[in-house]
Formats: sequence, C-alpha cells, structure tokens
Amino acid sequence: MGKSTSTSNSREWTQIYAIYGMDQWQTLIFLLTQAILFSVLSIFYLLYFTTICNHFQHFLSSGTARFAAGFIAAVIVLSAVCLYFAAANFFYSAVPLHYDMANRIVSAVSDWSSVKLALDLGCCGRGILLNAVATQLKKEGSSGRVVGLDRSKQTTLSTLRSAVTEGVGEYVTCREGDARRLPFPDNYFDVVVSGVFVHTVGVGRRSAAEAAAERMRAVGEVVRVMKPGGVGVVWDLLHVPEYVIRLKELKMEDVSVSERVTAFMVGSHIVSFKKPTQHFIGPPEVRLDWRSC
Repeated sequence: MGKSTSTSNSREWTQIYAIYGMDQWQTLIFLLTQAILFSVLSIFYLLYFTTICNHFQHFLSSGTARFAAGFIAAVIVLSAVCLYFAAANFFYSAVPLHYDMANRIVSAVSDWSSVKLALDLGCCGRGILLNAVATQLKKEGSSGRVVGLDRSKQTTLSTLRSAVTEGVGEYVTCREGDARRLPFPDNYFDVVVSGVFVHTVGVGRRSAAEAAAERMRAVGEVVRVMKPGGVGVVWDLLHVPEYVIRLKELKMEDVSVSERVTAFMVGSHIVSFKKPTQHFIGPPEVRLDWRSC
C-alpha cells in the first residue's frame, strides 16, 4: 500500500496524549465509573456471600439459592471485567491506535513529493491524521498544504493549536464544512484522507436507508473533489463494505481494503482507491440498497 513512514513505536502514548488529548472523554469516565461500581458490588458479594445465600433460601432450596447467588456474583464480576476492557480499548483506540492508523494512512500514499493539496475529511481526534499528513509533506520538503474540514469551529481551533505544537502549522489550514456538500470545486485535491469520520455522516436520520444514503453522498463528494489520478484513503468503522460498493460504482481504480483492526470495540478497515486519470464525469445519483450491505 505504499512506502512506510514513521509509526507510533517512535513516540510514547503519553507524548501523543499530551499534544492531542482525547475526544469524548466523557465516554471513558462513564465506562470507568460503571466498572468501579460493579467492582464494589463484586467485593460486597464476596464479603457477604453466605448472608446473601441465606436470604435466597427464604425463596429457594439451599442448593438452588447458592447457585443463584453464585451466578449473580459471576455476572457482576464479568461485567466489571468487560467494562474495564471497554474503557481500556476506548482509550487505546482514541490515542495510540489513532496515531498508528494515521501513519498507516499516510503510508498508503506512495508519492507525497508531488502532492500540492490534500484534504483530511473530518479531521477527527484533534488533528492526529491532519498533522501526520502535514508532517509527511514537511519531510518531503514539499510546498504542499493539507486542509482539514470539520463540522465544528471549536474542533478546528483545537486542530490548529496542535499543528503549531507539532511544528507543522504552516502546512495546515482548517475550515468548517459539510461532508455531504464539500465547499471545494471539482478535481481539486491530489489526496483525500479520513479517519473514523464518514460513519458519523447521517447519524440521527429517521431510517437506516436515509443514513446510508447520506454516507454515500459523502463518499461521492470525496470522489468529486479528487483530481484525476488522485488517491483516497479512508479508515472507518462498520460501513466500509458500503464504501467499497459505492467506489466501484463510481469506477474508482485499485480499490483495496486492509485487514480488520478492532477500534472502539468494533471492526474497522482502511480502504484505499485511485481516481482514474481519464476524463471523469461527475458521480451519478446514489443508488444503494442498504439491506444488501
């Protein structure tokens, strides 16, 4: 998928976290709070197991009462373990894994020296992927620039601050925009990348079909703004098979999908593709049977 670039092994996760922090930290706090609660319940059951069994014996036979108390204790302990695991996976996915996947996305582009303009769609994670692209442009001694597009002005400000911290502020521009109607002309970018963003397009729609159509519209917009011969690399959760179908409908070349990587407790993949160099007519209307995906 292209020549190798730096990986997360060259940086400690503490360094990454110090620069980028973590989005949706409330989710991590919620998971840890629930895990601690179930841990306390587990200790309570351990200390008062005999008393609980005696209480159950008012309604059940002695053997059944012990089995019921033991089963409940096992469920509580297992719940605590699962919640700790979920919290650890969420943190790992949001910080070290996100950084590693950003570098893998950059590696999927074989030649950065000729890239003049790149787009990071969504620039999630406070600019981890955006800055990885900017860092690669800087290494190549390129005069290229990368544009980060996000729905939130607050996010773009955080992203610009992190770019300055990473020493690539002059390579980065951020702006607000809608992924379903990108504020750029046709055939504008040499490279388009995105990390765990496209699946959020269409969230809140009344039906799965409407949400799928919105995601496919975003995929079509990615293709529209890419130059002929341009490269697209998208890392996302859950819906990558839909993207592959749509990209093939749009006659993209070299469509490939990476191995499965668990992120945020679900499967994720990187899909890469190339826009044909011949004359390209704008993407057709979305035609997606979401039930078949």
